[in-house]
Parts: sequence; C-alpha cells; structure tokens
Amino acid sequence: MRTRIVVGALAATTALALGASGSAQAAGAIGAPGAGDPYYPMDGNGGYDVQHYAVGVNFTPATKMLYGDTTVRATTTQKLKQFNLDLYGLQVDSVTVNGKKAFWTRSGVHELVITPGTPLAKKQQFNVRVKYHGVPIESSGLDDNSGWHTSVTGGAFAANEPHSAAGWYPVNDTTRDKATFTLKATVPSEYSVISNGIEQPARKAGANTTYTWVEKDPIIGYLTTIAIDKFTYLKQKRKDGTPLVSAFAPGAEDKMADEKRLPEVLDLLERYFGPYPQSAGGGIFVADQIGFSLETQTRPTYAAWADLDTIVHEQSHQWWGDTMSVDTWRDVCMNECFASYGTWLWAQDKDGENLDTEYSKEMAGFADSTRFWSNPLWDMGAGNEFSNSYTRGPLFLQALRRYIGDAAFITVLRNYTQLHKGGNTSMQEFERYVGKVAKKDVTDFFQAWVYGRSKPDDKYIWFGPFQKPAAKQAKATPLFAPDKR
Repeated sequence: MRTRIVVGALAATTALALGASGSAQAAGAIGAPGAGDPYYPMDGNGGYDVQHYAVGVNFTPATKMLYGDTTVRATTTQKLKQFNLDLYGLQVDSVTVNGKKAFWTRSGVHELVITPGTPLAKKQQFNVRVKYHGVPIESSGLDDNSGWHTSVTGGAFAANEPHSAAGWYPVNDTTRDKATFTLKATVPSEYSVISNGIEQPARKAGANTTYTWVEKDPIIGYLTTIAIDKFTYLKQKRKDGTPLVSAFAPGAEDKMADEKRLPEVLDLLERYFGPYPQSAGGGIFVADQIGFSLETQTRPTYAAWADLDTIVHEQSHQWWGDTMSVDTWRDVCMNECFASYGTWLWAQDKDGENLDTEYSKEMAGFADSTRFWSNPLWDMGAGNEFSNSYTRGPLFLQALRRYIGDAAFITVLRNYTQLHKGGNTSMQEFERYVGKVAKKDVTDFFQAWVYGRSKPDDKYIWFGPFQKPAAKQAKATPLFAPDKR
C-alpha cells in the first residue's frame, strides 16, 4: 500500500479491541475465534485451513444491494464441532456444510459461528456454503472491518488493509491462511467487473452479464478485490506472454499513459527482485480520492491521485507482500519498506538518481526528528503500521545495502521472496537470512535501524559513501514528509 502522504497526515489503523485473544488454544472441538495476530487477535479463525474460495456475487449499483453465494473449501486441522468465519455487516440467509444444513449465529463485530449438523473429523476436507445479502457497510478508512467503497462514478470496489474481504464475503481473515480464489460477479450489462488473476469469458443473460476471474496462486483475503464500473480497458502482454489487464473508471483515463509503462516497470523490478511471481498483472484505476492505493494481488487498486511512482510501489508489492506475505502485522516493514525502496531503484535506473546522495539528503532532513526515530520498523504498535515504513524503510535498506555490500544485498533481494513464495515471513527470519548471505553479524545494525526507538549511533548512519552534513547545513526537504502528529 502507498498512502497519500502530506505533512502532518498519514493514514493509520486502530487496534481491534474485542476482548479475549484468539491465540488461546481451541476448547475441545471448537475452532478458535481468532488467529492470534498480536495487533488484531480476533482476525481470522482456528481449526481449519482454507484451500479455495468460490465467491459469487450479484450486485446492483443503483440500489447498492449485494447478494452473495460463497463456498469455502477447507481442511480441518483438529476435530471440529464448531468453527468461525469472518463476515462483516451482511445478513446471512443460509449456511450448509458438505451440503447439509448447519446452525449458525453471529458474535461480536464480524464472527459468523457455524455448527455443522455432523461434527468434522481431523484432517477432513469440507465445503461450507454461505448465502447472504445486504448493502455492504461503507469503508471509512484503514481502521474498520470493511473494504467496500461506493465509487463517485456510480460503481463500487473493494480495497482496504489490514481488513477488507470480510466486508463482502465470508473469509478466514488472517495473513497466515492463503487460498486460491474464484470470483463470479453478475452486474447490469452497462457495467463490467475486474478482479484478481485471469479473466474468463463473460456470459450475458438478459439485462445482466456475469464476469469470472480466477486467481490460481494462493492469496490473502485483503489482497482479493472486486471492482464494478463502466471501465475503459488497456490490455498488454509481457514478453513472456503474461497478460496485463488494466481498467480505468470514468475520469481516470488520464492514468493510462503511466500504466502503458507497466511492462517496463515489471522488467526493472524483476531485475532486482527475481522473476515476476504472478500469473497475470495490470491495475484498477478508480476516480476516488481515497487516502491510499493498495497492492491487490496481480492487479493493484489505484486512487485518483496515483502517479508513476505509485505504480512502481504497488507493483513492488507483487513480490514483497503478495507472493510473500507478513507473518503478523508487526512485520509490515517486509511489505512497505521494500515496496518503498522499489521507487528508489526506479529513480536510480530510470532517472539517474544517486541513492547515496539521496540517502544523505534524507537523513539530514530527519536527523533531529524525535518522532521519526521513536517509531520503529518492527512492532510499531497497532494503528502505527502504515506510517514510518514509507520513510525510514528505504533509508534502512540503502544503509543495509552499503553495510553488507552490493553483491550480498542483490542476492538477498533476488532470492528472498522466491524462498517464501506462496508463504509468510517475519523480520527476524529476514535478519537471519541477511546475516547468512552476508557472512556477517548484522544484529547490532538491525537493532539500531529496525527495532530501536531512538536515533542509531552515527556508525550505523554515516559510513562508507554517506556524507554527514555539517552542523549548520540547511536541512534538505525529504522525499516524503515525516508524520508530525
């Protein structure tokens, strides 16, 4: 995600305070009501592992009414007489498990509690089908449980972080449970639908058309999307044949010139981050002035203010955040630090930017900012995930590049996401890998840059090519303004 950064204003999330931690062990044959993330303990659920979501929706923009019919295919990890899915705000009409009627109830803000007619054995595959309807609750920003947005152009789209999917379909809403994803969406024929993955042939019936999108690679709930509008499309291909499909809402067509450079963007990022990890690509350009753009898998969602740097940032996430995802939200730097550094690499290769010089200028601007250094790059606290990673993150990586040397740094960039493709990682795991590749103890460096809550010693800031500014040197204007709240 890239937030629209202005002085004194950074988008942030707030903690979901819903009582007992989901990290508690399931009681008997009851699946845990949360996956145990330290910031959002009630997100996700325990007792099963999802393999596939088959999401069906019928949406009418004029009434904003959504009818849903979603089947979740999963395998139990324990005996289950009861388990939960996350679903926010929509009316449940029926639930079946393996084709048989199940008892269900609602609990808390987003818990759909399901009791199958017949208890499930451990390691048993099962299908839970949920039919539901309602007007999705409108997203109010990064601090809610919904990712649903009614667009200024009359359509709708889903995008939010760390919560999004539960606002429009039942999901195991945790970063640790990836699954494949199919969307079948029916809308009035004057509209079209775009989502993740590969498009299938559309089917028209009467006044409506059904669009199908298939994401064959594992995906997290918040990275799934649906966008409904009177889109204009740009279809391109990479040299290897990877399809790139981009959609532009009315009023966003001026972004097409930047998006035409997408093959060029992916070629450059591939040079540094390794082979492009997705089966498809593209972008969804809305006309709405939301406060962020989001790395929805294969096809990022771009706010009206998005520019070429935003495209580079969100496409960097296809490696850092999408194919390889955070273990918990404490590890968000593994997403945002690297995506932000992707724009630095673009500036280096395409604009001739000297990143060592840029680093020195940036550091001069932040040298005396107590707030900047007090917010770490790991375990920054719920509600602070999307703040310092965009600014301190690329500085950390440029310093790491010089600390371990270009050869080791490029090896880390090219290999790390490939090693964790389709999975998750933590900052501690990354630190160990860096030390292994560099054949160097990086403990103190990471403590200073990543975990520390105060300005690192000069030996970790001003070394090698980095020039410490004179005491009376005027501060440079940073690329991104620090959060001064």
